[in-house]
Amino acid sequence: MIDGDYDNRIAVALERIRAGLNGLGLAPLEADGASIAALRAELEDERTASAQLQERVNVLKERQDTRLHQLEQALVQEQAARKALDGDLQALQESNAELRDMVGALRQAVASGVSAPDLVNRAVLAELEALRATRAADRAELAAVIAELEPLIGRAD
Repeated sequence: MIDGDYDNRIAVALERIRAGLNGLGLAPLEADGASIAALRAELEDERTASAQLQERVNVLKERQDTRLHQLEQALVQEQAARKALDGDLQALQESNAELRDMVGALRQAVASGVSAPDLVNRAVLAELEALRATRAADRAELAAVIAELEPLIGRAD
């Protein structure tokens, strides 16, 4: 008796659904084997297309992540080179300031007629240090230029 009650309730519910669909102007779906097979084939085609698109997205994301990592590494290297160049330029400025001071002191000594070998020695040492700082700054600047040119040369090959 319980099975009959459920069957009856299901039949009534299906009839109400059909009536609702007819009220909306929609025809009830009647499924035959050919239309189900066609729908399943379309569904499978859509699943295949979706899988292919997902694979393309994954490949593009991988490329993007790789390129982003390369750019981050290049940025770190560029920042290190810039820091080294800044340090060399600061040393150059300090050496040049010391050299100017020594030359000024030497000039005063010569103008007053005093011979000051210690001032001459300090001036020569300051000049030597300025030349070393200039050389280091030039090397750092050259390294920065080479670092900029290497990717361009690599692309040309």
